[in-house]
Amino acid sequence: MREPSTYNYAIIRVVPKVERQEFINVGVIVSCPAQKFLEARLEVDEGRLRALDATLDRETMSAHLQAILAICAGGEQAGAIGQLSQRERFYWLTATRSTMIQTSPVHSGRCQNPLEVLEHLLDTMVRPPRPVAPLHKQKAAAASPIKNNRQPQKSKSNRRKTPSKPNSQENETS
Repeated sequence: MREPSTYNYAIIRVVPKVERQEFINVGVIVSCPAQKFLEARLEVDEGRLRALDATLDRETMSAHLQAILAICAGGEQAGAIGQLSQRERFYWLTATRSTMIQTSPVHSGRCQNPLEVLEHLLDTMVRPPRPVAPLHKQKAAAASPIKNNRQPQKSKSNRRKTPSKPNSQENETS
């Protein structure tokens, strides 16, 4: 098993109108120097972008996002910046900008597998949340004796009620 390594990440954002400061998370950049890892992944939700700004120049946005992927990969196709070290490229990509493509502040952590971190960050920060069953259906499923062999719960009327104490002065004097 690999020893945990320090990694840094930033969320890639599309900011259609910088003056409005509205954005949509569209990707993640993860850097883990100890494992010689620098990678970005993009998942652009076109519907969310259209809802935010129907006039956004998608072609320009796409070109800028593809440049991030090329810079992470490094090499000649990424131009002069692609010749820098992975660490220098990460910090160049995450530098503060006032453009349609921006990144969040850089955050750090420790991991054994930066690729798993990248997927986790996409799930939690970029991809739309997965639908969750309504709370009343979750409770019904949890209470069902057929699925989990649990005893039926007592009804609310059978539960012991505890008196509420509205303010701290009453608590101190009693």
